[in-house]
Amino acid sequence: MLEKNTSPSVAVLLPCYNEEVTIGKVVRDFKAALPDADVYVYDNNSTDRTAEIASGEGAIVRKEPRQGKGNVIRAMFEDIDADVYVMADGDDTYPADAAPAMVDKVLEGYDMVIGDRLSSTYFQENKRPFHNFGNRLVRGSINGLFHANVTDIMTGYRAFSFTFVKTYPVLSRGFEVETEMTIHSLNNNLRLYEMPIQYRDRPEGSVSKLDTVGDGIKVMGTIFRMIREYKPLPFFGGIGCVLGVLGVVLCGTVTVDFWNTGMVARFPTLIGAVMLVIAGLLLFVTGVVLDVMAKNDRKAFIVETNSFAMLRRQHNHDTFPTSHV
Repeated sequence: MLEKNTSPSVAVLLPCYNEEVTIGKVVRDFKAALPDADVYVYDNNSTDRTAEIASGEGAIVRKEPRQGKGNVIRAMFEDIDADVYVMADGDDTYPADAAPAMVDKVLEGYDMVIGDRLSSTYFQENKRPFHNFGNRLVRGSINGLFHANVTDIMTGYRAFSFTFVKTYPVLSRGFEVETEMTIHSLNNNLRLYEMPIQYRDRPEGSVSKLDTVGDGIKVMGTIFRMIREYKPLPFFGGIGCVLGVLGVVLCGTVTVDFWNTGMVARFPTLIGAVMLVIAGLLLFVTGVVLDVMAKNDRKAFIVETNSFAMLRRQHNHDTFPTSHV
């Protein structure tokens, strides 16, 4: 927690690619909602006047040459130091007036505050039916695997603590980064808070950069990869059980034939069945070993975040010592 006499610093992070139609209004809105915050616009190789307009509105503009939202967020988290971070898109789909309440929740002790679109106006405002289907599919998959109840897995409107930002490994390069954030938080049992927000669709003239099919495949690939890494026992054990059961069934059919005839007439089937059983056992053992490693990684992450938080508190205390009357 911050010392009583410190004023928490807030950074608004706006990753942008060709958002000249909306970025001016977005910067103005966040400056009005959080007047003491620094507003950062990271221009991701825009070919329009995004950077120029943002700078004219008083935002701190920086360039990120590696294309993709995940790359931009990685650069933001690495470069910027603040007590609280608010991340939104530059397309004017998220209300800036919700930001102060999100900041307050982070200051209460939450690691990440999620701007929940799906509990309010998203399905009415979003005119892309495949996006709505994709949101439901991703939400159901992740909540089922992690025994969670997160409503909006893929929202781009979030607030973070300093410790979360500095200990979160950004691996994704594109729009799948929000899904990665949510899975990372659920896997490490971080403190999450969902705050319903009033989502609005892009204004006329603003074009979405999302590729419904391509980005959807990337998101599902991210889920597949992170389940393999974070839930190795269900992943490898499940596949191993399927192969093992199939092998046992095939062995059973060969055994029945031998029982009736006294001969093993299908040696290829028997050999294949035994190999399936062995493969199933190996996959199950692999899942057990990787599951132990994943639990050790979670333990190491907790130790790392605790150490990082302690160093942050010591820094704040040294910089802003508590005054005594």
